[in-house]
Amino acid sequence: MGKRIVIALGGNALGKNLPEQMLAVKETSKAIADLVEAGHTVAVAHGNGPQVGMIQNAFAAYCRQEPSADVMPLSMCVAMSQGYIGYDLQNALKEELLNRGLQQGVATVLTQVVVEGDDPAFQHPTKPIGAFMSKEEAEKMAREKGWHIAEDAGRGWRQVVASPKPLAVVELTTIRALAEADNVVIACGGGGIPVIATDHHHLKGAAAVIDKDLASELLAEHLDADMLIILTAVEKVAVNFNKPNQKWLDALTPEEARTYIGEGQFAPGSMLPKVEAAVKFAESKPGRTALITLLEKARDGIDGKTGTRIAC
Repeated sequence: MGKRIVIALGGNALGKNLPEQMLAVKETSKAIADLVEAGHTVAVAHGNGPQVGMIQNAFAAYCRQEPSADVMPLSMCVAMSQGYIGYDLQNALKEELLNRGLQQGVATVLTQVVVEGDDPAFQHPTKPIGAFMSKEEAEKMAREKGWHIAEDAGRGWRQVVASPKPLAVVELTTIRALAEADNVVIACGGGGIPVIATDHHHLKGAAAVIDKDLASELLAEHLDADMLIILTAVEKVAVNFNKPNQKWLDALTPEEARTYIGEGQFAPGSMLPKVEAAVKFAESKPGRTALITLLEKARDGIDGKTGTRIAC
């Protein structure tokens, strides 16, 4: 019997610019179609770090040319990234499904996710977005644009923005109805458009980017998924990463994961939220399993052949 699965796609599954994205979504779609073909019900969430950074930079450049233009709010940039990533991904996936004789519909849902306006994350930005920079470039952006910057897991420097905790998926009823009708749903793109609930049912956009792994976990819980698959740039989670005593992990209990978290084994803004999301999902209901692995290893990971599995 097939499983109900939520997949959280990492940035490597989407590329860093439009030409890369066009190529990347074709390979990504093959891996997702493998799961659909195997009889699983699939919902897909994705990151948007490079993409939302590009959109933000494009509007900043436009504002320099047109001083009267308003700066585009970050929440709007997230919405735009959901639209164009979803457009490419749903078309590539539908094409791949039809090539295999599969008739499932594919739909992108523009998704808002509620956060608290007084979340401490707004005072301590940690979520990397946009392109990697040298330390000198990053320091220049900090001086000239007032950006918060941080080193990202040994890969370079990036802008960091607030990453508040996701509390509720606004379009959950629609997403659930589509999934239960055997559609592949693309939702919570980039962690969802961050909104704050105000009086009279108004949702106000927030200057933030929600971590897509934590938003995917929330979505997986509410869709009553059996498995959360978090796809990233490595086949397995490791401790002592990039050190001579690096050790790959095949399986983790939530207790073991918390011990490693307490030791600072996982980089903030990188592997840490993935492990935290996996732990939360594994503990949310008996029988639930989280998997962290490479895109091309997802199908094998479901069968326990690879990846890092987190379960009680």
